[in-house]
Parts: sequence; C-alpha cells; structure tokens
Amino acid sequence: MFAKSRIWKRAALVLMILILGTADNVSLLAARNESPPVPHPSVSKQTPALAELKKSEAADRRGNRKRNQRNTQAQRPLSWVKLQQLYPGAFYIGGPRKPRMVTLTFDDVPDMNYTPKVLDILAKYKVRATFFVVGSRARAYPSIVRRMQREGHMIGNHSYSHPVFSRISLQQFQQQVMRTDALLRPLIGYSPKLIRPPYGEILPKQIEWAQSKGFVIVNWNVDSEDWRSLDSNRILINIKRTLQPGSIILQHAGGGQGQDLSGTINALPRLIRMLRSKGYQIVTLPELLNRPVARQTYR
Repeated sequence: MFAKSRIWKRAALVLMILILGTADNVSLLAARNESPPVPHPSVSKQTPALAELKKSEAADRRGNRKRNQRNTQAQRPLSWVKLQQLYPGAFYIGGPRKPRMVTLTFDDVPDMNYTPKVLDILAKYKVRATFFVVGSRARAYPSIVRRMQREGHMIGNHSYSHPVFSRISLQQFQQQVMRTDALLRPLIGYSPKLIRPPYGEILPKQIEWAQSKGFVIVNWNVDSEDWRSLDSNRILINIKRTLQPGSIILQHAGGGQGQDLSGTINALPRLIRMLRSKGYQIVTLPELLNRPVARQTYR
C-alpha cells in the first residue's frame, strides 16, 4: 500500500513538471512577442502563384521535348506514310482514289537512247506524262528537254547529279535543286514546282526548306522496277500488282551505264492499252494532284 502511494506521488510530480515546462515556454514566447512556429506554406498548402509556376514549368518541359523530337525527326529519314502525314500538301506518294485516274512518270531523263523512244510512243497514243529531269543531263541534251515541253509533257526536278538526298547536307540539297532549277527555267519557260528525290529518299528538314520555296515533293506508289533491266512482261506484272485509282507509276526513260531499258520501251504501248481497257484516264501529275506545274514565285 505504501509502495503504491509512492508511485502515484511520483507520477503526479512528473505531470506537474511537464505542465509547468509547457507554460513557461508559452510565457517566454509571449514575452518575446513571438508566435509558435507553423508549417511552411509549401509543406501544408501550395499558393495559387506557386501552382501556376509549376504548371508553366511543366508546359515548358513538354514543349522542349516536342521540339527535341521534331529536331531529331528532321535529321533522320522517316517512312513515306509518316512524311505524308507530317507534310500534307508538300509530300505525295499518290493521288485521290476518285475519279479513276492514274499518271505515268519517267525518271533520270534525258538521254539520247531511250527518252526519244518513250516520247515517240507517248505521241503515238496521245498520252501526256511527267518527266523528272536530272540537271547534268539537261545540260548535255537540252533539245530533248525542249521537245518534252513542246509536246505537252510536264517537267519536274530530279536533282543535278542524282545523289541520295538523305546522305547530303541541307546546303548541298539546296544546291542540287536550285542548280537544276536554273538550268530548266530557260529551257521550258518556268520553274518546276515538282521535285522527285533520287531513290525516293529525303529528310524532313529538306522537305521543310523545299516547301518554304514553293516546291512539292512527289514520290510514287506503283514501282515498275524497270531500272533492274527487266523484260516487258515482268514490268507489267509489277505495275498491275499495286495499281489502283490515284496511282503514280514510276518508270525510267533515261538509262545509266550498262542499264537496259528496252523492257520499258516494249511495255509502254501495252501498259497504255491495258490502262484504257480498265477505264483509267491517263493524266499528268499536276492534273492528278490538282497542283500547278510551275512555282508562282522564285522565292
């Protein structure tokens, strides 16, 4: 009983000390005209200004990520489908599905062997096509370029020396395009709006520059693969495989060293007859895309 009483007394003494200590602390703060510390606003609750700042910083980070993404894309090749999505109206691989129209395009012209034969066939069947001209070849055979223009065909820019655009600098790309443009203008009377990249390869930053100067990039969605020196039967099979309304058909009317395009010459009359028998109207590339053949300005 005595031991229990002693324990209760000690407990009461400890409690009094604690109470007095707290009271002393409060009195001391009051004497100093201070308030008990409170949590920092950033810990307990964000102010509107701070919340707005953090939101702005997050938006800046997202914007930087998007800019970095675009810069990265501009430096590397993308799929043609992706390029068409990114640059509508500036990059084409095909035309509209209606009406039932297709277009014949010929690359790597002119030369003295195959180009005149292609022109003879087109004249016989009263078909107008689009020719993508290599500048160095236009310099060597200007009379054939003039004949293309005279016979109603459309002319496009196919670089000066046929490099892979995705492997050259933006400045070199600009030189390839503008050097050929300067050669073609006096020959045909206008600056061609259409550019076809050799091998179909081009970088986003090159498309952006071309678009800023009034050019349009055009690849294809039907490849005859005639550059492999195929016979006419194989060429027609390749064309039929992906042929549909809106097709841009790729062929060649200028041969490289050791290249045999006799299959193209033999296939062309059969191709024209086949297209007409299937109800296709053969039009020029500007007609298919509803775009002018010439740039309006030389910006």
